[in-house]
Amino acid sequence: MARARRGFKARQRRNKILKLAKGFHFSRRQTYYQCAETVKRALHYRYIGRRLLKRDMRKLWIVRISAATKMLGGSYSKFIGSLKKNDIALNRKMLSEIAARDFDGFKAIYDAAK
Repeated sequence: MARARRGFKARQRRNKILKLAKGFHFSRRQTYYQCAETVKRALHYRYIGRRLLKRDMRKLWIVRISAATKMLGGSYSKFIGSLKKNDIALNRKMLSEIAARDFDGFKAIYDAAK
């Protein structure tokens, strides 16, 4: 029985990794072993980065809402608490956009929450 060399499937698997390494420098792009390590690490950082982005955006929204409520003489935590108490269902993303772009609209929401 003849020996099976696995050429096609192995090359296909290596080329998949090498294609992901497009844009890397030197042997990180060319040698399979270094390429595989670097791609694995890059994919992991990409996964982490998606979570960090969500975290950073939420911080930004809270800072914007807090600044707007301080301009109106209140605090962020009391404002959010009064929103929940009065069943005003606006998320932080929308509140921050309103606070940044339409301060009069935010003031109306702030007064309605009181």
